[in-house]
Amino acid sequence: MKKHMKNYFLTYLCSMNIETKLREAIRDVENFPKPGILFKDISPIMLNPILSGEVLDHLVDFYADKNLQAIAGIESRGFLFGYPLAIRLGLPFVLIRKAGKLPYDKISYAYDLEYGSAVIEMHSDSLKPGDRVLIHDDLLATGGSAAAAAELIKKCGGEVAGFSFLVCLSFLNGRDKLENHSNSISNLITY
Repeated sequence: MKKHMKNYFLTYLCSMNIETKLREAIRDVENFPKPGILFKDISPIMLNPILSGEVLDHLVDFYADKNLQAIAGIESRGFLFGYPLAIRLGLPFVLIRKAGKLPYDKISYAYDLEYGSAVIEMHSDSLKPGDRVLIHDDLLATGGSAAAAAELIKKCGGEVAGFSFLVCLSFLNGRDKLENHSNSISNLITY
């Protein structure tokens, strides 16, 4: 009976598209990180190695022929699928981190947030001039951190080839901030 149920579950998963699978996996957490916010928690995806593999396979298929020279991941959830994607595509992975986290020679970019400001950094030797870079993160909300990452890539001499997200919160209009960097903006699920 257990083997039958496992086979049924696997058949069921394979018959669903990736958006439906993600919609079932991502959970809503009310009032996090502060009252009034409905947080989209992607951690259940990480608990499901089959779904995680399917997400990665989907990203690999989508970006395999995009003539990329590197993938940049935004700290920290942009590392979850960005780094494995870079490995599978045979590309370098560029760490974009909060200020003070990188040990070597770095370049910085300061930007405004809804409630303050932030600084992100990357190592100065991460890219060669003209490298086409895909910026990956888990979620597109207001677009502030992704736009800042694009500015950092440009400051280092790279070209923003596009943006990749698992989730897009379309009601926050984050795409608007990114379109002046690239028209190639993709996500797997939209709320």
